[in-house]
Amino acid sequence: MRKIGLLIFSVLFLAFQVNAEELKSPQSVVVVSFDVKDGVPVYGVKYKNKVVVKESRLGLELRDDVALTGDFEVVSVDRSSFDETWEPVWGEWRTIRNHYNEMAVTLKQTTTDRLMVVRFRAFDDGMGFRYEFPEQEKLSHFVVKEERTQFAMTGNHIAYWIAGDYDTQEYDYTTSRLTEIRSLMSSAISDNASQTPFSDTGVQTALMLKTDDGLYINLHEAALVDYSCMHLNLDDKNFIFESHLTPDALGNKGYLQTPCKSPWRTVIVSDRAAGILESNITLNLNEPCKIEDTSWIRPVKYIGVWWEMITGKSSWAYSDLQSVKLGETDFTKVKPNGRHAANNDKVKYYIDFAAEHGFDAVLVEGWNIGWEDWFGHSKEYVFDFVTPYPDFDVKMLNEYAASKGVKLIMHHETSSSAVNYERHMDKAYQFMVDHGYNAVKSGYVGNIIPRGEHHYGQWMVNHYLYAVTKAADYKIMVNAHEAVRPTGLCRTYPNLIGNESARGSEFEAFGGNKPDHTTILPFTRLIGGPMDYTPGIFETNISKLNPDNDSRARTTIARQLALYVTMYSPLQMAADLPENYNRFLDAFQFIKDVAIDWDDTKILEAEPGDYITIARKAKGREDWFVGCTVDENGYTSAISFDFLTKGKTYIATIYSDAPNAHYLDNPQAYQIRKVLVNSKSKLKQQCAPGGGYAISIMEVKAGDQTKGIKKL
Repeated sequence: MRKIGLLIFSVLFLAFQVNAEELKSPQSVVVVSFDVKDGVPVYGVKYKNKVVVKESRLGLELRDDVALTGDFEVVSVDRSSFDETWEPVWGEWRTIRNHYNEMAVTLKQTTTDRLMVVRFRAFDDGMGFRYEFPEQEKLSHFVVKEERTQFAMTGNHIAYWIAGDYDTQEYDYTTSRLTEIRSLMSSAISDNASQTPFSDTGVQTALMLKTDDGLYINLHEAALVDYSCMHLNLDDKNFIFESHLTPDALGNKGYLQTPCKSPWRTVIVSDRAAGILESNITLNLNEPCKIEDTSWIRPVKYIGVWWEMITGKSSWAYSDLQSVKLGETDFTKVKPNGRHAANNDKVKYYIDFAAEHGFDAVLVEGWNIGWEDWFGHSKEYVFDFVTPYPDFDVKMLNEYAASKGVKLIMHHETSSSAVNYERHMDKAYQFMVDHGYNAVKSGYVGNIIPRGEHHYGQWMVNHYLYAVTKAADYKIMVNAHEAVRPTGLCRTYPNLIGNESARGSEFEAFGGNKPDHTTILPFTRLIGGPMDYTPGIFETNISKLNPDNDSRARTTIARQLALYVTMYSPLQMAADLPENYNRFLDAFQFIKDVAIDWDDTKILEAEPGDYITIARKAKGREDWFVGCTVDENGYTSAISFDFLTKGKTYIATIYSDAPNAHYLDNPQAYQIRKVLVNSKSKLKQQCAPGGGYAISIMEVKAGDQTKGIKKL
């Protein structure tokens, strides 16, 4: 990681010199206030002189000890400024500026002599703060009963939310006023393999809000390490959100030992919806990269033996056995069910397709023994992550893939038996190294073992990070599904190349996602890091793959192409079956062409729940790609190409919805046209309900044929 330009200075203010404190962002756009009132620490936030967060309380409630919520006095206030430009290993921008002013307030609890520091950082697009507990005689080990951080809103804002839950984020988003959350909660909760909703007004972060006077606000957290994941519980009479941490099996929210710190609590704010998508506060509040040699970490475009199992066309399991015991069940003597997808011939077919069309890798699920009884039995020893089924030849397939210039991606489904995964982790990662794998998709479907723990509790938060750091020792990239939602840790550990942690494309085979889903996710889930959304579904009628599954993907083909741009990830999958892509090779060309690592990103249009249009410049190239995704109402997009280099001409290939396209009854109707564009060009493009468009923009070079291509 390279840092460019660094300025740090610090000034100390003693307690008798301060009362209420104010921290301004570098351009004074954001102002954070802090005070201690009757012993209670409080803060507030303004943006361009508008109140964003009203006076809100701070502190933590402890188990069997005096709460750290009152009886405080200010000991000192340290102020500093910081300005750097750093380069991510991969990302939406080649360089990111990290510019803020900081204020660290040291508080002493008068009744106990315990110290607590509240550190604030003010950026021009928001702020972050965290609790810090220095090493001290009066406070060494303590148990958190609850964090009592408040975010007091100024009114009955519009919220884009999913239900607060200790075990899943795989819900469709609901758009409503804050006062409507309680009445809509039951309808917002759908079935999942593991779920624990906790409140009629509890919601998850990243939470997107819009005020009646035109402010866009995002509440989240950054750098979630050795702490429980934060949800928000709403007092819907006073419009106050309060932090709600995920408990462990005993009901405790965290076990801390000084010196220690909480994750950052973040407030991103803008008077433009695009401003939320442009913010890098979450990444900037994380530590710089801790991996010295990152040359082995590379973005990946892949296909996979996956969708046919998700739809029910094929099976992960090799047989129809009802019970399997690893080390005892001899699969060479077991009758195969004839539906097992992860077999040698099928995998070679996918490898051939990947090689033909320039994909980097092939994911294979269901390759290892144990899938027959993996789910729903609270079974601790489910998989060993190294023993293949008889019809999957690890050595042969990896050699075959290598001969074609393709990598295989390992799959580790843990069945949420985290203790079993940790028991086998070193052996499993070494197995990957020995057989040529350098990336793994891990899964945590079902209830967590140790029993009583939750997906988002402190124990599992530590487990996920342990898996990522251990993988780095073996130079393995990690794509974790069903894990805690990201909080920017990919800056510190860029081998965390992908996460699911939200309702992805797989739900298109389980009844479908709402058409507005992908117009909200970039404002919510993607605030913390990239998502392995697995786009590229061309056959939207799932019954054509599995007659017993009558689901329909709620999308057009043109919108599926757009998602490769709007749903940022350095790990992008073409999720459908090769035979479906062969039916639409002209549209498939965009998936082949689109980049997965970027020099620059421009948010051209954005409104949460309605539409998003994004342009991105491919890293190290002059090529640009544009994507637009819209909700069920359709949309007429109007964009300018002023992001292009002046004086240059480009060929733009536009993949759009046909005039009669509709996500419900005509999803596969699309048009493709080529036009010449430059920095002065403008486009007005109609998008179908549940549709969108995608554009590849390639610089015209000497010798390129442009005859017959009209100017836009």
